[in-house]
Amino acid sequence: MALRLHFNGSAEIGNFAKLTNAFCLIGIGSSENFHSIFEGELGETIPVVHASIAGCRIIGRLTVGNRNGLLVPNTTTDQELQHIRNSLPDSVKVQRVEERLSALGNVIACNDYVALVHPDLDRETEEIIADVLKVEVFRQTVAGNVLVGSYSTFSNQGGLVHPKTSIADQDELSSLLQVPLVAGTVNRGSDVIGGGMVVNDWIAFCGLDTTSTEVSVVESVFKLGDNQPSQIQTDMRDALLDSLT
Repeated sequence: MALRLHFNGSAEIGNFAKLTNAFCLIGIGSSENFHSIFEGELGETIPVVHASIAGCRIIGRLTVGNRNGLLVPNTTTDQELQHIRNSLPDSVKVQRVEERLSALGNVIACNDYVALVHPDLDRETEEIIADVLKVEVFRQTVAGNVLVGSYSTFSNQGGLVHPKTSIADQDELSSLLQVPLVAGTVNRGSDVIGGGMVVNDWIAFCGLDTTSTEVSVVESVFKLGDNQPSQIQTDMRDALLDSLT
């Protein structure tokens, strides 16, 4: 299932939330409605935690994580770090990273098994990613963009990448990630996938501007609910036949 919502009027909800299979972080200052939608869908399964990084609420761009761990930039205060550690399950390792490319969510994209990272990321950071998140790390670009976390999002089921990603690049990334990929958009044509949505293995949240067609693609590639690829083709064919009769 994919749900549409906004953060205080902004459709770039991926900037203000970090969703994994083990936890969900939400930026401070969110409306009660924004938090309650996440809490209502996830509360019985994983913790939904209000948090900030260096006093900022754009935690989706500043952090990267999966079910094994969470990496935060070195600007994170001790108090913020302690709050996050206390709120997350014991199985999730939280670590601060000394990295000049400090918007970790922009330069790293990962699921529970593989991470794509900015080609210029420090070697030491790469080792921390592999150790804390327990993933294989690959230096990659998406459609020529080094901000892999901004222009792609993937779970253990599938992935959505920048609309200008070539078929050859999609095939290469798909073989690295071992999940099917689709080039697409969110928020009515936005190519900043990471900023417009968050996803885990059973649910996705997209910005309010996302069209029903974009939602169908998201539900299909991430294998959410009934919208498996064959189901979408069947629905489209049925709709086409209805319009012709």
